[in-house]
Amino acid sequence: MACANTSWSEENFSCSICLDVFSSPVTTTCGHNFCRTCITKFWDEQVKYKCPVCNKLFNTRPDLQVNTFLSELAAQFRTTVRVKEQPCVEPGEVPCDVCTGTQQKAVKSCLMCFTSYCQTHLEPHQRVAGLKKHRLVEPMDRLEDRMCKKHDRLLELFCRTEQVCVCQFCREADHKSHPVVPLKEEYEVKTALLGKIEAEVPQMIQERKLKIKEIKDTVELSNKDADREIAHGGQVFTALIGCVEKGRDEFNQTVQEKLKSTVKRAEDLIKELEQEIEDLTNRRSKVKRLSHTEDHLHFLQTFRSLKDPPPTRDWTTVEVRPPSYVGTLRRSLDQLEETLNMEMKKLPDSELKRVQQYEVDVTLDPDTAYPCLILSEDGKQVHDGGVWKDLPDNPKRFTYYACVLTRQSFSSGRFYFEVQVKDKTVWWLGVARESIDRKGETVWTPETGYWTLLYTKEGLAFSDNPDVDLPLRAGLQKVGVFVDYDEGLVSFYDVEARVHIYSATGCTFTEPLYPILDDGDINSAPLIISPVNQQTRTLV
Repeated sequence: MACANTSWSEENFSCSICLDVFSSPVTTTCGHNFCRTCITKFWDEQVKYKCPVCNKLFNTRPDLQVNTFLSELAAQFRTTVRVKEQPCVEPGEVPCDVCTGTQQKAVKSCLMCFTSYCQTHLEPHQRVAGLKKHRLVEPMDRLEDRMCKKHDRLLELFCRTEQVCVCQFCREADHKSHPVVPLKEEYEVKTALLGKIEAEVPQMIQERKLKIKEIKDTVELSNKDADREIAHGGQVFTALIGCVEKGRDEFNQTVQEKLKSTVKRAEDLIKELEQEIEDLTNRRSKVKRLSHTEDHLHFLQTFRSLKDPPPTRDWTTVEVRPPSYVGTLRRSLDQLEETLNMEMKKLPDSELKRVQQYEVDVTLDPDTAYPCLILSEDGKQVHDGGVWKDLPDNPKRFTYYACVLTRQSFSSGRFYFEVQVKDKTVWWLGVARESIDRKGETVWTPETGYWTLLYTKEGLAFSDNPDVDLPLRAGLQKVGVFVDYDEGLVSFYDVEARVHIYSATGCTFTEPLYPILDDGDINSAPLIISPVNQQTRTLV
């Protein structure tokens, strides 16, 4: 790019009012130039019209015309100034270190002079014999950064031990025992590695795109699950609300009927009393009139009809009692409770079908099994044989409790499995974290890493400190275990009865979880990891 050069001064093209390059310049009769806008505004604020430079007074306000010649010169000056201000080095290019004023683009850098030169200032290196021996390279920016701070020598080697660039003196001193190679050689190695990384990036991008799709699909599925759950819950609550409203209406009706009956009896008694009062009032009037008559015949004839009082009730034993509502509300609530219980019994079946969708295929790990336990070949059954076997005491094996873990562990998501416990009188089952103590005596609690259900002749309980006693379920044959790792939930189900047994909520899982079985009953009946019955796992 050619650089502009001119002897014009900016003062020659500047307005003395705004001190900027003329814009639509005008000339007064005294020969001074101003921007038209500037001089117009100046005179608008003055009482007398005068030149701002020489103070010459004008009798009338001058009629100014734009000086076209000066306007063209000012426009050209603006253009040359912009050209002059533009650098001759494009972004990303290395400037010449010798140029003064406007810098030209460097074409070479000298590793002996530590200077970059444009074509003009490079000429001595191409002509002078001593300078011709200097090592010229493609233009390099910040040559000082390419020099060893300790020895002031070019960094042209690479230490593979410390992964740093070094100079020749460094190689012979601090890095003497290290493998050191030329920068070009390490560059080729790193370039090949970079090529490998570059090839891996599209795959990594694709993997992340797939993960985004997986997450979006999960969100979409979650929305559908939520909609279905809300719809189902809405139906249940609508039915329950209907039951409550029906119970309320029936309760109100019962109370109103009792009140109505009482009011009716009171009204009938009052009517009867009022009638008797009316009869007695009439009798009193007749008696009073008769008492004042002096007609002996009339008196005696009338007295015979008055001597016997009219028939009246003995009101001393008659009373109106307020209606009794004792038990009315209780009976209504008992009926409502019965309805709610019926609805509650429907929920576990629906809930169990949902968690069964997360069934996992797990097999028992013989390397963890207590030496008295006997496992089936397929890893699905275990029972205590009562005989201690001489097995390797590896770190994974239980040597105090008759336990066995599965080969599979889970560190996220949800999983479900079922264990047949038929004919067993003592057992534990559930999940345990990886770091549990497998060699000594431990209280089985969530704090020590166990989330298990315990069954003995004393009853059923969730293992905790203290244990959570649960209603003993008659005929318990198969137990389902559901875990939501991310939500911190462990739930147990009576599979055959389709009933929820217990849920441990708010659990904190920080390690892989393993399904765990403990056979505390020395008999031939095994604990069996069973597949989910396909007929019961269809979603409702």
